[in-house]
Amino acid sequence: MNAQNPAETVRLWSLTEETVIESGDDGSLVAVTWWGEYEFPGTTEAVRDSLRRMALGPVSMANLVTAPADGPSDGPSDGPAVWPPGMRRILDRLAGSVVHSLAFADGRAPILSAVPVAQAPHFPLETPAADRSVKLSRFAALRPEGGVLVLESAAASYRVMLAQPPAVLVASALATATTVARLAAVTGLPERVTSEVLGFLVAAGVVLAADERGRFPEDEDGDLMAWAPDDLVFHTHSRTWQRVGEAVAAERDRFRSAPPVVKPVSAGPTFPLHRPDPAALATAGPVLGALLETDHQCPEFSERELSAEQVGEFLFRAARVRSVGPAHLRGGPEHEASQRPYFSVACLYELEIYLSVNRCSGITQGIYHYDPLWHTLTLINDDTADLGAMLDMAMVAGGSRRRPSILLTVTARVARTAWVLGSAAYATTLLHVGALQQILYLTAKAMRLAAHAVPVDAADRVDRALKLEWPAEVGVGECALDFPW
Repeated sequence: MNAQNPAETVRLWSLTEETVIESGDDGSLVAVTWWGEYEFPGTTEAVRDSLRRMALGPVSMANLVTAPADGPSDGPSDGPAVWPPGMRRILDRLAGSVVHSLAFADGRAPILSAVPVAQAPHFPLETPAADRSVKLSRFAALRPEGGVLVLESAAASYRVMLAQPPAVLVASALATATTVARLAAVTGLPERVTSEVLGFLVAAGVVLAADERGRFPEDEDGDLMAWAPDDLVFHTHSRTWQRVGEAVAAERDRFRSAPPVVKPVSAGPTFPLHRPDPAALATAGPVLGALLETDHQCPEFSERELSAEQVGEFLFRAARVRSVGPAHLRGGPEHEASQRPYFSVACLYELEIYLSVNRCSGITQGIYHYDPLWHTLTLINDDTADLGAMLDMAMVAGGSRRRPSILLTVTARVARTAWVLGSAAYATTLLHVGALQQILYLTAKAMRLAAHAVPVDAADRVDRALKLEWPAEVGVGECALDFPW
């Protein structure tokens, strides 16, 4: 802190790490951002120099260049900042790449920085009064990242890097509604510093400020109230993974190579499965339209015995690897991929299938892993207690009085999608589970069998029974295979 005035702060501006500023001799300027390219013809040298300096790190607008004022200052204690002509208009257009920071006037790192996570966010900075009630958004979450604590909310357009203790103290004391004055007393920080930190947190959207009636609008927003915090975070992260492109690239760099197309075969007895003629399958059985127009039923599990030939045909038609070759995802790396009967983004195919076999002629009772490349089953667990537990969970989940003939458990090798898709990986996996489930339904109908999802809810028991290496591979769905009743 400044020895003469330890509470003196300064507002800083910078551009996000991936933003590149390019300028031409004709006065044109191009900003290459994560959101796209922005062209600004006829800019002044003062503006171009200012943006280049902002791309290098946080700067005070007052320390950039001396030029005619371009509007009043709006910093918390920035003094009469001088904006180069046209600068404010450009920063408004680049709002999705402009980082807002607050620092002590000692030249050290910022106290906190608000980093945009939307293309056109609004940062309505206002220093709250001492008696103004404030609290954390119920969607806010605090976690470590890169040596600092990050405060973010799925309902906010900014994530805040809490780089210095004052910011951490303020943010961690907002679990319940309080005022600036009480917060300053609790944290031991000067009231002015407390107020300015809160101003940034409120502008970023991670902290709420009460209205004139003392109420928090978020608590009365019916649309937001319909969302559980975890669900909204999952939705936001899985749908906007592009906003952290540099983080996705960093995660990808952690992998020495692309995860394998299929899971390596584990040790254990391996059984080749029946392979029907693909050409004969193309013309056999009902057409797709007839299958789709047939009502799907969840029948009582039968006591009939499936055959190894039926299991082989079922998996061959629904889940086998037809071919392996190179694939490319736009904006992502080239990788080896496979072609299978169901849909998968960029042909990543991270799903694995396990069979808990109860009644099947030609296949001994046990828990097996299906290898879609070689079209084989490998016994991974012959413990009758584990098999019984899996089948009992399926029986209860299916509302039946009998165990199914076979339970299919679908798992996901998370790294197979995460190394390409980042935070969108798990949402994509759920999409793939639905695609596979639909193919399993249709294939079973075409074979005059019955397949339907059973919502098993015992993740730890499933992990143990299938000998999964959690969290590298996790269970994501189940499907019972039997005969129509």
